[in-house]
Amino acid sequence: MDNLYAVRLFIRVVDLGSFSKAAAELGIGQPSATKVVAQLEAQLGSRLLHRSTHGVTPTEIGLLYYEKCKLIDHHFEEAQSVAALLQSQVQGGLRISTSVAFGRRVLVPLVMRFMKQNPKLQIELTFEDRYVDLVEQGIDVAIRMGRLADSTLGARFLGINPWVVVGSANYLAERGVPNSPEDLAQHDALVYSTVQGDARWLFTGADGRLHPTSVRGSLRSNNLSALLSAARSDMGLAALPWYVAHESVQSGVVQPVLTEWALPSQEIHAVYPSPRLVPAKVNHFIEWLQSQLGETWWAEAL
Repeated sequence: MDNLYAVRLFIRVVDLGSFSKAAAELGIGQPSATKVVAQLEAQLGSRLLHRSTHGVTPTEIGLLYYEKCKLIDHHFEEAQSVAALLQSQVQGGLRISTSVAFGRRVLVPLVMRFMKQNPKLQIELTFEDRYVDLVEQGIDVAIRMGRLADSTLGARFLGINPWVVVGSANYLAERGVPNSPEDLAQHDALVYSTVQGDARWLFTGADGRLHPTSVRGSLRSNNLSALLSAARSDMGLAALPWYVAHESVQSGVVQPVLTEWALPSQEIHAVYPSPRLVPAKVNHFIEWLQSQLGETWWAEAL
């Protein structure tokens, strides 16, 4: 028996002085209402109601029980209202997880702006270059790069993360500017050991044809900032996300090469623990991110 349902039925029976009226109000038959209250009495081991042809009235115990039940029902409704209010408002704590480079270079300045617009939020940012278990770690939303694996998580598309090959002016002056992927055989590559096929860069030409290209070099790293630093130090060519390379390109420290050839772009997704009953603060944050990550977000959002 659902005790809360039985309590609410009992309250309405006492309020209305009738099983039939209470049953009609709750959309059940009178026999069902009578049975539920009888089960409640059996569970308590006490008679709660006097039954007569004129209606029902509470016993002494029933009246005391009725008063307590009214308090229980009131507190339950209050709790429901609080939960609904928190679910519908942009306030409270918001835990966000993302990769180190994207978090430091892109998400931090965006989150600072978002917090100014939503002063009732308390945000916790965590940076991990691995996929964390959102439920286990208590993460509200994670920003992830690349194609998503099938899962029970909720996910929303945010945008595309484009990549570019860059080198310093000194390096290019000494080694020459490559005009095609094949020219990379004569160059030192700074290899990111996580994506882009490690030492095999996959280019797409203007004609749409794929050009897988093997590269070689003396430095490999799983840290994008380390590869950018090496490129800035004249050590070779690096394939980097535009959001990592943009500032150095803009300042002239490095320059893009092979601009007529495209490296694979990554999808950016916001991922959250469940696609159902998503809190307003999570929805609002994701929608705001979508508004910030336009076609050239890597230049505009920073």
